[in-house]
Amino acid sequence: MIKLTKLNNEEFIVNSNQIQMIELIPEAKIVLMNREFFVVRESAEEIIDKIIQYNAKIIDAANITVVKNQE
Repeated sequence: MIKLTKLNNEEFIVNSNQIQMIELIPEAKIVLMNREFFVVRESAEEIIDKIIQYNAKIIDAANITVVKNQE
């Protein structure tokens, strides 16, 4: 889940696994798998960085769990 900001400065959290694409119009338009969309203040690069950081946290958490289970 990543936190993004709508054009009216309202923050919301979206499941990054549901993002189908990011359109540049020139703002970033997040299109979800169900065809809903949000226009956000963050750039495409910022959104991609947030997704990478979130996925890294999941991988780190999974690795910690594996290590603990092997002890």
